[in-house]
Amino acid sequence: MSIEPSTGRRVRVAILFGGRSSEHAVSCVTAAGVLGAIDRDKYDVVPIGIAKNGQWVLVGDDLSAWSLAGGALPEVGEGAATVSLTRLNGDHQLVVTAPAAVPEELGRVDVVFPLLHGPFGEDGTVQGLLELSDTRYVGAGVLASAIGMDKHYMKVVFAAAGLTVGPYVAVTDRDWLVDPQGVRDRVAALGFPVFVKPARAGSSMGISKVDSAEELDAAILAARAHDLKLVIEAGIVGREIECAVLEGRGTAVPRVSLPGEIAMADAHHTFYDFEAKYVQGDAVTLSCPAAMPDADIARVREQAAAAFDAVGAEGLSRVDFFYTEAGEIIINEINTMPGFTPSSMYPQMWAASGLSYPDLIDELLQLALTRKTGLR
Repeated sequence: MSIEPSTGRRVRVAILFGGRSSEHAVSCVTAAGVLGAIDRDKYDVVPIGIAKNGQWVLVGDDLSAWSLAGGALPEVGEGAATVSLTRLNGDHQLVVTAPAAVPEELGRVDVVFPLLHGPFGEDGTVQGLLELSDTRYVGAGVLASAIGMDKHYMKVVFAAAGLTVGPYVAVTDRDWLVDPQGVRDRVAALGFPVFVKPARAGSSMGISKVDSAEELDAAILAARAHDLKLVIEAGIVGREIECAVLEGRGTAVPRVSLPGEIAMADAHHTFYDFEAKYVQGDAVTLSCPAAMPDADIARVREQAAAAFDAVGAEGLSRVDFFYTEAGEIIINEINTMPGFTPSSMYPQMWAASGLSYPDLIDELLQLALTRKTGLR
């Protein structure tokens, strides 16, 4: 049994999942994967769900409740008691409060694994809360999380770092309300097809492929249901290549997996959408390593590490590229908390590169435990 040397006890991990975003169910499924694989001889685990109204609640450790096995999307329900994370006597403590009841202390937490996707979790907000309570946590910090969540500013940072970014336009709420025709004209200049995306959402939520100007307004309205800021990208003809990045130990450079390639196995899906990612398991295949010349594999891995460093990421990230017939590598995006089930692309790429899912979880927790909070 692995214990914390200073106290003679196992490291206590709070698994935080659910959340207020439209990716609530995806977060639950991710948590089911981690809860099923984390080494219980090495870590004490406290599952904490965040309901859609933002309430933190203690939840059960039944993996079936958080998976897609039953066919329905899992959801964290509201509870009578609320969990909060606070500092008591110099320690990071979980406290349960309920109406007309004395607060109950649940003990110290050594590290938080925030398995949250989308706004109010992956965007720097929860990371800021953990920083304020001086609690160590897995993954990127406040700024990197915020940049990684906003596809507009992500592209600005990538371009400044010398990475090749595809043509796009950013559309704010004011742009669309004040001058919708101007938005249409800017998009038309990109040429069709285009992809209309909420700027600060993930898991392909609210994304539409638009093949003509007549389809544009409906796609914009669909995306605005998730975020009032949009990014509209020119369609790029190329293979979809991904790389998994893992923070280096100490001052070491980031570690990068072999690149993987996503292929759509079902003609029903014209792009890698939510259903293909999470519902229809046989809709996509991942080839890792991707069939590419060795020199191009090296270039993709180098650029994945450069993207990780450009946003100041920590812990883990998945970096997505387009690889054209001419051999051009165009960065699409970075995801600072990628899907993390055993069948998700990030763990699959590491498994193909020699790092198993349980060992990957352990490495991420160890990285978090050795990294201080605050300015670094």
